[in-house]
Amino acid sequence: MGREVERVVLLAEDGRAIGTAPKDEVHHADTPLHLAFSCYVLDAQGRLLVTRRAWSKRTWPGVWTNSCCGHPSPDEPADVAVRRRVRQELGIELTDLRAVLPDFRYRAVMEDGTVENEVCPVWVATCADPGALSPDPDEVVEHSWTDWARFRDDVLTGAREVSPWCRLQLEAMEAMEAMEALEAPDRPDGAGEPARAT
Repeated sequence: MGREVERVVLLAEDGRAIGTAPKDEVHHADTPLHLAFSCYVLDAQGRLLVTRRAWSKRTWPGVWTNSCCGHPSPDEPADVAVRRRVRQELGIELTDLRAVLPDFRYRAVMEDGTVENEVCPVWVATCADPGALSPDPDEVVEHSWTDWARFRDDVLTGAREVSPWCRLQLEAMEAMEAMEALEAPDRPDGAGEPARAT
């Protein structure tokens, strides 16, 4: 039996769902507006999980970005979609999942003309068991646990290159004073040092 085709939800300009399309056909030079999400995953010490997209990805291959991105399936609740995709892509379960930028939208164009055009709510969560992390190599080629404040500052000052949506999301979180949702509570000294994956 063939693999089920993953479909994304197409949106009107006002955000209403108006149909679906196969995910592997939706990204091109005239990508229609569609529904997605981004998730920022923290550990108990307040470190952020950042991931590098697989080289086989259709959009922004090999680029560092936030913890996980994905697309809700038709009729799938947003929080369920986030948990499902994080489980599939990273092998971990989430706790304390909350939306910090529920109306975030962006459009970005790759050098080859491929467009991302998404309503992309931004979620923040805690990883219940970082030791369970097992990224799918078809999605993630590298990862690291990074001090949140350092990552934020490096992205916002241009010292660190990331995906266009990640940069725009950090700018939006700062402008809306949503950064505190990612601030680490009472970290012990040294707990925020980045830990590179091996």
